[in-house]
Amino acid sequence: MANAPVNDWKVPQRTTGIVLFCCWLAILAEGYDVGVLGAVLPALAEYKAWNLSPLQLGGLGAYALVGMLIGALFIGTLSDVVGRKKMLLASMLIFTLTQAGAALATTPEMFGLFRLIGGLGMGGVIPVAAALTIEYSAPKKRSFNYGLMYSGYSLGIVAAALVALFVLPTAGWRWVIGFGALPVVLLPVIWKLLPESLEYLESMGRRKEAHALAAKLNIPEYAPVSALAAAPKERSEPWWKTITTMFSPKYLRSTVFFWIALFCGMVLVYGLNTWLPSIMKQAGYDLGSSLTFLLVFSLASAVGGLVLGRAADKYGQKLILVVFYVLGGLGIMLLMFPNNMVVNLLFVAFAGIGSISTSLVLTGYIADYYPAKIRATATGWALSFARIGAISGPLIGGWIGSAKLPFEYNFAIFAGIAVVAAGAVAMIPKRRAEDPVSATVPESATVGAP
Repeated sequence: MANAPVNDWKVPQRTTGIVLFCCWLAILAEGYDVGVLGAVLPALAEYKAWNLSPLQLGGLGAYALVGMLIGALFIGTLSDVVGRKKMLLASMLIFTLTQAGAALATTPEMFGLFRLIGGLGMGGVIPVAAALTIEYSAPKKRSFNYGLMYSGYSLGIVAAALVALFVLPTAGWRWVIGFGALPVVLLPVIWKLLPESLEYLESMGRRKEAHALAAKLNIPEYAPVSALAAAPKERSEPWWKTITTMFSPKYLRSTVFFWIALFCGMVLVYGLNTWLPSIMKQAGYDLGSSLTFLLVFSLASAVGGLVLGRAADKYGQKLILVVFYVLGGLGIMLLMFPNNMVVNLLFVAFAGIGSISTSLVLTGYIADYYPAKIRATATGWALSFARIGAISGPLIGGWIGSAKLPFEYNFAIFAGIAVVAAGAVAMIPKRRAEDPVSATVPESATVGAP
């Protein structure tokens, strides 16, 4: 079926904008927490009190990712049961407060514990923010809006690199990490502005609340998709039905290839985020120039997310993802050759677009692909599996460093992983025409696959 005409989309732009802004703030805070370790890793490597090996440094990068694996698995599922707004706020509270704990840690074990706990919240934010963004966005603007919202992730990494550039030389790595706790002050703002998910209310059988919220949000002629306005017997289905749907014959192939592609994408994102400054320092650049590479990597991915999102809405997610995973892999591979600073910054930009930008479009593709009633669960489980890849990324760099292999091995391995991601995306089947997409689309509207 074709996408719903713009006139059939009843959610006011102001409501969409508020949802995007709140989710953007949450993702911005998470992006800082993700990027901060890569920004301070060269300083941690030289921190005599802990005397960490490259493999131990890679392990520190993996602690938060283990937490994110668990958080994405359970918080994404809980948001389909308890409510998306509550779980977004709870997730954000967890990962901001634990940043303060990590900054004050007296041992690497304590540092890792706080990063592990913080990862629980970090893993929960993305599937919930993805579900809310997709739900409140018009079908023809979903990929772009998702890219716009998720640009906060890349800009958060940019913020981490900038703070490190100015704070690290004078105040040290603890203050750089401590800045990650400041977004806790945003929680009351998000609580006040962010609406609950209409899809969630409908799936729980709370139709009166859904209609009251729709009226408050000035959504005229609110009519949920029939699959969510289900009969009582369908509403009483056990919670595990949302999980088994992902592995039913209808969705099994899609689930497998989504998971493989996102796994590879997370290897790229977290491997390069964690090790890029250190790798470039090994290549002969000073610490300031090495952090500049992280800055360009993140800025390019922020802009690239918007461009790729717009292109995905126009040409389809699959085509755009395959092309730019391949281009990203090419950019990563070309970094292994000696080039001048400007050329390498250009290749780093391609690497950022081909890792972070493509992975965010892929996550939005997942959230948009599955039925609305399992949207957050499907996204959360895919991200949870992908966290194994995210954990592997920092460890790959640590293993290469510990084995004293040439730094070029990093680029060759990560480039190969980008090609595997492209192949997995190419194998994802088209979404079936009868799959409902959003609770906020009137029943007369038709919404279809990319």
